[in-house]
Amino acid sequence: MIDKLEFFLALARERHFGRAAEECGVTQPTLSAAIRQLEDQLGVILVNRGSRFQGLTPEGQRVLEWARRIVGDTRTMREEMRAARKGLSGHIRLAAIPTTLSMVPLITAPFQEKHPDVTFSVLSTTSLQILALLENLEIDAGLTYLENEPLGRVTSVPLQIEQYHLVTAVGTPLSDRESVTWKEVSNIRLCLLTADMQNRRIINQHFAEAGAVATPTLESNSMIVLFSHVRTGRWASIMPYNVAKSFGFHENIRMIPIVDPDVRHTVGLVATYREPFTPLVSALLHEARMLSERNAAR
Repeated sequence: MIDKLEFFLALARERHFGRAAEECGVTQPTLSAAIRQLEDQLGVILVNRGSRFQGLTPEGQRVLEWARRIVGDTRTMREEMRAARKGLSGHIRLAAIPTTLSMVPLITAPFQEKHPDVTFSVLSTTSLQILALLENLEIDAGLTYLENEPLGRVTSVPLQIEQYHLVTAVGTPLSDRESVTWKEVSNIRLCLLTADMQNRRIINQHFAEAGAVATPTLESNSMIVLFSHVRTGRWASIMPYNVAKSFGFHENIRMIPIVDPDVRHTVGLVATYREPFTPLVSALLHEARMLSERNAAR
């Protein structure tokens, strides 16, 4: 039953029998047969079929919720038993919005020092995608904004407060200022994150509050791309102070606070609420709380 539910989860994610079979490491006929056996066992049709996958039935949607819960609990049980036998080991899958990527080593480095048999993978993505990945059991935790948009049923640990700065080269417009307003920043050549990023939605909101509109001439989903363009002296950008500082800007780059309004937003670690947590996620949350305490003490 657990294997069949795993196959069903993969099919719901991929929405394609062939890709789901490939993800599960089985042939397409094997996966299709397992889904039909699951339907026979439950006495309902789970998948609308034609020449290809056409979505889940209403019963399939309900079983999907149960499958996530059952498979999640099963993975937790297996991981807990493995930890009891061998100590903490395994793999942690993280996803982070671009503005939090510089924070990831502040968690992974001390964690790995304490638990050397644990490995990590880190994905850079949007805040909405992080929530979808958590729901589908494709990641263990994410780093994202905590206060601006609904998070659903998650456990969260606040880690850092973002304060927005204009990041610009010396000798460019506004570079000689000690502070600038959102309205003033709207009038210069900007490179910003793409519109699907929550950071960009927040920036657009604050421009609107100042009676202005952001019209960047370059957009990217990568902070490295933005940083590289700022260094040319032809673009400025808007970045949280801690993110800008992490790039190690040289003396020719200035970071200027943006005021009117002076805004701050909290970012942190989120994980799907579950009792008990897997040993890996429990240890990860503990490490995040320790980082939060260190940041609060500064």
